[in-house]
Amino acid sequence: MHAWPASEVPALPGQGRDLRIHDTATGGLVTLDPGPVARIYVCGITPYDATHMGHAATYNAFDLVQRVWLDTKRQVHYVQNVTDVDDPLLERADRDGVDWVALAEKETALFREDMTALRMLPPKHYIGAVEAIPGIVPLVERLRELGAAYELDGDIYFSVESDPHFGQVSNLDAAAMRLLSAERGGDPDRPGKKNPLDPMLWLAARDGEPSWDGGTLGRGRPGWHIECVAIALDHLGMGFDVQGGGSDLAFPHHEMGASHAQVLTGEFPMAQAYVHAGMVALHGEKMSKSKGNLVFVSRLRRDGVDPAAVRLALLAHHYRSDWEWTDQVLRDAVDRLGRWRAAVSRPDGPSADALVEEIREALAADLDAPAALAAVDRWTELQQQEGGTDTGAPGLVTRAVDALLGVAL
Repeated sequence: MHAWPASEVPALPGQGRDLRIHDTATGGLVTLDPGPVARIYVCGITPYDATHMGHAATYNAFDLVQRVWLDTKRQVHYVQNVTDVDDPLLERADRDGVDWVALAEKETALFREDMTALRMLPPKHYIGAVEAIPGIVPLVERLRELGAAYELDGDIYFSVESDPHFGQVSNLDAAAMRLLSAERGGDPDRPGKKNPLDPMLWLAARDGEPSWDGGTLGRGRPGWHIECVAIALDHLGMGFDVQGGGSDLAFPHHEMGASHAQVLTGEFPMAQAYVHAGMVALHGEKMSKSKGNLVFVSRLRRDGVDPAAVRLALLAHHYRSDWEWTDQVLRDAVDRLGRWRAAVSRPDGPSADALVEEIREALAADLDAPAALAAVDRWTELQQQEGGTDTGAPGLVTRAVDALLGVAL
C-alpha cells in the first residue's frame, strides 16, 4: 500500500531542540533522545468513512513530532497502518450494500488526499492489515507456543496474565479496563475466556465474512491489536521512540499491543513513550462515526476552505487537550492565516531570528503549538505596527512556519 506525496520541508538556520513530551505510561514529561534515526508508529484509520477533525487533530500532532525531529537534523522512520478489514468496515459495507474492499480503497484514497492537502508528512511504510496477514500468523502461532494464547470455539485469544507488565501503559484499574473493553471492540462478557480482558488474536472464519489461510490457526482474520504489533515489529523493532494515536487508543489498543510485543520478544518496553492526542467534540459530544457528528476535512475542502486554515485551527489547540470544533474556531483560523500572509508579503520586516527560536522552544516543550502561534502573532503585529528593515525576515518566517508548523503562507 502506498502513502501520499511528501511536501518539501524547508531547511532553517541553526538546529532544533530535543523533544520533551508527555508519556501516558509514566504520566509525566520525558525527554526523547533518539539516535540518528527517530522511530515512530502511529495507528491509522479504519477506512469506512472520510477523515474527520478528530483524525486530523491526531495526525497533526504526530506530524509536529516529525517536524521537531527533522529540525534536529535526524532522519525519521515513520510507520502507519490501515485497518482495512475489521467489523466496523464490514458493517458499513453491508449497510450501504457495497463491496468492503471497494469501500476501504475509496476511503483510504480520500484519506490520502486529505493528508496531502493538510501537508502531513507521509509515513515511510504505510501498511494495510490485509497485506500484513502473512506476518501476523507466525506471531499468533508463537504466542500459542509460549502458552500466552488459547483457543475458544475456534477463536484464539491472548492471555493478558502472560505479560507481567500488563496495565503499565494506561495505568487503569481492572474495572475501568473492563468498561472500556466493552466500549472499544472487546468482548469481556464472552463465556469461557480465562480473563474478561483477554483480547482476540485470530477470529475464526464466519459465514459471509472475509477470511484468510491462517496455517495452524485455521481460516480467519487477525484481531485488531496484533495487526499493529506485527507491522511495528517488522519495520521498527522493539523499543522504538514513540507509539502514537488518539487518547481513546491508550486502552485497549496500545495496552494490548504492548503486551503482545513484550511477550513475543521478552523485551520491555515496546515503545519509549506512549503519546496520545485529545478528542475533538462537536455540539458537546466527541466526534465519532457511531454518533455521526462529524466535520470532514474533504467537505471543508469542497466548500473552498483553505487547508492551511484548517491546519491553523488544529494548531490553535494543544494536542493533548479535548476541544470543540465550532464555526468560530474556523473563522479565527481563516483570519489568522490572512494576517500572517499579509505580513510576509511585505519586502522587509522586523528580524525573525528570535521568532524561529521561540517556535522551536514552544514545540520542544510538549508540542505547545498554541504558544508557537502566539509567537508568530506577535511578529505579525510588530510587522503591521512598526515594520522593519530586514529584507530576509518575511522569507525566514515563511520557511519557519512551513518547516515547523506545516502551514504554507
